[in-house]
Amino acid sequence: MKLFHSPDHARHAPRFFLQRGTVRPNFEIPRRAEVLLEAAREAGLEAIVPPPATVASLAAVHTHPYLEFLCDGHRAWSEQPEPGPEIVANIHPSAEMLAQGGRPGAGIVARAGWFTADTACPIGAGTWEAAIASAGCALAAVEEVAAGRHAYALCRPPGHHAYAARAGGHCYINNAALAAEHLRRQGAARVAMLDIDSHHGNGSQGIFWERGDVFFASVHGDPDFYYPWYVGRAQERGAGAGEGANLNMPLARGSGDAAWLAAIDAGLDAIRAFRPDALVVSLGFDASETEPLGFLAVTAEGFARAGERIGALGMPAALVQEGGYNTETIGMLLARFLGAMG
Repeated sequence: MKLFHSPDHARHAPRFFLQRGTVRPNFEIPRRAEVLLEAAREAGLEAIVPPPATVASLAAVHTHPYLEFLCDGHRAWSEQPEPGPEIVANIHPSAEMLAQGGRPGAGIVARAGWFTADTACPIGAGTWEAAIASAGCALAAVEEVAAGRHAYALCRPPGHHAYAARAGGHCYINNAALAAEHLRRQGAARVAMLDIDSHHGNGSQGIFWERGDVFFASVHGDPDFYYPWYVGRAQERGAGAGEGANLNMPLARGSGDAAWLAAIDAGLDAIRAFRPDALVVSLGFDASETEPLGFLAVTAEGFARAGERIGALGMPAALVQEGGYNTETIGMLLARFLGAMG
C-alpha cells in the first residue's frame, strides 16, 4: 500500500479554538500528521509526496467563489485595520437572512461568515497551501484505487465537514468527496463512502445529497449532543436521485467496540447491496476511548477489527485521513487498523 503525504501540511497551524465559551489552543496541530506519518512508515508503507491539487481538480466538488475565498481571503483579511492572525468569522447568515435574499457581499468579514460554518476553521497565512497539498494526497490515492490497489492519503487538514462552498470543523477542502468524485470521473460507475470518524461527515453528505451514484454511510456520535449538532440523524436518507443513498448511524455517548462495530457492519452490508466499484473511507481516530474531544469509547482492538472488516469487503479502498487528536495514541491506532486491513 502506498502512503501519500505532504510536508506542506505544516503550513497550516491554527491557533484559535472556541470550546464552551472558552478560547483554548487548537487540537488540529501539525504534530498529528507527523505521528501518523511515522506510524505508516513503520508499518511498511511506501511514502510519496504528490503534487498539490489544482483549482480545476478542486472544482469537481467545490464552487469557484469558495475556492477564491480560501486562496485570497487571508490577504484581504490582513489588509483590515488591526487584523487578527487568522480569519475567524464573528457573524454567519441566519435562516431568516437567507429567506430574505441574503447574499455574501464583497467585504472580507461578510465573506468569512458566508464561507465558514463555525469558528472551528480558522484560516491562516498558510491554510490554502496546506489544504491543496492535502487534497493532492487524496487525488494521488485515487490513481492507486483506480488501478485496483488500496492507498492511504494522510490528509491534513482533514476534510469531511467541508461543504461545496463552506468550511467548518477543521475542514476546508473535502478530500474524501474529492476522491469519490474523481473515482467516478475515472470510470467507476458507483462509489461508496464509509465515514468512521466520530463526527458526522456533514460536508460529504451535503455534496452527494442528491446523487444516486455515490453511496454515503456514516458512523458517528449522536448529533443531539455532539458536533455537527444539526444533521447526522438516521432519517436523513438523501433526496431526488440520491434518496436512499445516504445512511446515518448515530451512536449514544460512551458507545464502545460492540455498538461501533455493529454499526460499521450495517454500513458495510448496505455498501455491498449498493455494489460499488470502489470505496473511500473517511478514517478518523477520534472515536477512540483516549480522545481529548471524546464522545465514543472505541479501543485499539476495535480499530483493528474495523480494519479487518473493511479489508474483507474485497474492493480497492482509498483511506482518507480525517480526525483523531490524541497524538500519544493515533499512530498506534493507525498501525493496528492497517495491520488488520491487510
